Amino acid sequence: MASGKQKSSVQSTGATASSSEIVKTLEHFDTPAPADFTKEDDLAAYREMLLMRRFEEKAGQLYGMGVIGGFCHLYIGQEAVVVGVQAALKDGDQIITAYRDHAHMLATGMEARGVMAELTGRRSGYSRGKGGSMHMFSKEKNFYGGHGIVGAQVPIGTGLAFANAYRGNDSVSVTYFGDGAANQGQVYEAFNMASLWKLPVIYVIENNRYAMGTAVSRASAETNFAHRGLSFKIPGIQVDGMDVRAVKAAADLAVEHCRGGNGPIILEMMTYRYRGHSMSDPAKYRTREEVQKMRSESDPIEQVRQRLMERFNVGEDELKGIDREVRDIVAEAADFAQNDPEPDASELWTDVYAESVPQSAN
Repeated sequence: MASGKQKSSVQSTGATASSSEIVKTLEHFDTPAPADFTKEDDLAAYREMLLMRRFEEKAGQLYGMGVIGGFCHLYIGQEAVVVGVQAALKDGDQIITAYRDHAHMLATGMEARGVMAELTGRRSGYSRGKGGSMHMFSKEKNFYGGHGIVGAQVPIGTGLAFANAYRGNDSVSVTYFGDGAANQGQVYEAFNMASLWKLPVIYVIENNRYAMGTAVSRASAETNFAHRGLSFKIPGIQVDGMDVRAVKAAADLAVEHCRGGNGPIILEMMTYRYRGHSMSDPAKYRTREEVQKMRSESDPIEQVRQRLMERFNVGEDELKGIDREVRDIVAEAADFAQNDPEPDASELWTDVYAESVPQSAN
């Protein structure tokens, strides 16, 4: 993997520089070579990504049956991003993301049955059945949501990094958001503060090419999102988000950068979602041929599967066994989520207001 050594910056001469010159003169990293995965690494990544894929497929089925209500945004196609990033983290690091969040929960170790129970609005869900798809949390797993407001998680994730810096620990905040959210104003306010105070935050921009139903090229003047932090002196790396090894290498570099006290960094993950923006999106803004081309040439799970078979001589039977195991976990989670009781009516007022103790007058 590349060392990640920063290139020297060039002092301004006072002349107006072009955007290309700014890119060259501000600090940035070269994209590292993909990590060299062992057989065990690939097997672990394969299982995790397959669990996410089967979970999302089942969630889509339950939504179609009316068992899951409200909004539901599936992560199918983007699994390598969260699996690769999570592999670079350690206990104590925090995760926060947007509403396409089920896979992020599974990546942190949250149980499939608890996530599915929240999707169906049951009391054993991670938010006691009151948060649904977009709003579930796990303090135990350092997962701070699922957020339904576009870009709202970015200042919060930056705040988590501020808390880490204030406490003097070496934890890192990983803040995920999409190419659509990258155009929100609060993102740049957060960038400014994170750079000013050298906060340990990794901004992971999951560029799946379509913000809801609008292509990046139609909505963004700067389509290289790795450059979005340059005016705040935040380095950025553009990564093949369909290759879990490339993601892991870039995440390793970013984590080292943050833990070293160097401030924030941006990882732009070039990825793709196979389904529509949400379950109500027919995705007519792109062709079936485009989706099929991505599936056949770049699928993150199929890449690992082929590597396991060709490089590590893993047999078809073993891979099918992993799939059966994963399907059993998801089926059990779905069964549990449909039979778990709904929240009691008394839960309507819990977790809404925080009780405070009046301070005595001095």
